[in-house]
Amino acid sequence: MKRKLLLGLAGVVVLALAAFFTFAPGVVERGMNEVDGEPLIEVSDEAKALHATLDIVDLHSDTLLWKRDLLERAGRGHVDVPRLREGNVALQVFSSVTKTPKDQNYDANSADSDNITLLAIAQLQPVRTWGSLLERSLWHAQKLETAIETGRDEIYQVWNPDDIRRLLDRRASGRKPVGALFSAEGLQSLEGDPDNLDKLYAAGMRMAGLTHFFDNELAGSMHGLDKGGLTPMGREVVGRMERMGMIVDIAHCSHECVADVLAMAKRPVVSSHGGVQATCKVNRNLTDAELRGVAKTGGVVGIGYWDGAVCDTSPRSAAQAMKHVRDLVGIEHVALGSDYDGATTVRFDTAHLLQVTQALLDEGFSEDEIRAAMGGNALRVIRAGLVPLESAG
Repeated sequence: MKRKLLLGLAGVVVLALAAFFTFAPGVVERGMNEVDGEPLIEVSDEAKALHATLDIVDLHSDTLLWKRDLLERAGRGHVDVPRLREGNVALQVFSSVTKTPKDQNYDANSADSDNITLLAIAQLQPVRTWGSLLERSLWHAQKLETAIETGRDEIYQVWNPDDIRRLLDRRASGRKPVGALFSAEGLQSLEGDPDNLDKLYAAGMRMAGLTHFFDNELAGSMHGLDKGGLTPMGREVVGRMERMGMIVDIAHCSHECVADVLAMAKRPVVSSHGGVQATCKVNRNLTDAELRGVAKTGGVVGIGYWDGAVCDTSPRSAAQAMKHVRDLVGIEHVALGSDYDGATTVRFDTAHLLQVTQALLDEGFSEDEIRAAMGGNALRVIRAGLVPLESAG
């Protein structure tokens, strides 16, 4: 009798664990990556016709963090290949999120805790990813590569400027594949060793933010405790990134970190996702002085669609932030940076980017300005940034 009872309890535990590992990751994501369901703006025939001709680039999504098949349309989250194609996206930057702090907030976070470890276990990721931030990034690279190998006609990886040329040529022929560029949400994944940058580059990483929601060995985060500038290791890594042909992303950097990067940059610098203080006074958003600094490098500012970036989820708020960048430093420095699938609530997912095109038309942007802001500027900066510094010119 006792043996039967123990076997029965074991069976219940196994079933409970199976249910947890099957359903828990999806439940967690549904509560974190939401579409708010508020009314969308009416889209004109003019906007539809223009949108169909655009080469759209989104500089940041965190989709690789979640247990989903990129090639299948999901009932949750914001990004997958079917929705990217529906939204007419030419190039999506996929970021690797390796660590987030407990009770994450915009003001002050310690590096002493980590939410992603439990998620990695719950999603049944390889054991090597449970205790290593570097292995988490390499796993995300592997997930992206698997999707690309499986969906060759639908999604292409971008490693160099020639890949962008081939992608745009194929899109011009009417096939409309999506390009994928691998990035990082903070280089804590180096685990304190700059030589690990070579491993990430070999795995396809071509853009990287220096920090995320906490200070790390490279620099202070806008949301960290010390909020300092670049460390000696950070300066070494920025220089190595530029020499290798890896784009430097200042999103989440402290003000001191931003100033240090802009002062030493030899290549265009990107702020991949966020907003501007002038239209949304949230600490992670860029000041006018920082916007001028990014523009001086020839870089771009990716404007997001969530309340932390534009103090609203309306596409009109995103368009107004983009208008401020245009009016302050020029249209050539405006770009999109959704932060889709990054624990954000938005008004529209990537299938509905027509909302941004319409909002820009409503704000008085010309067709050429919209073409530049929706992707042309980002493509220019990415092409330039992917050329190793030694071989440029």
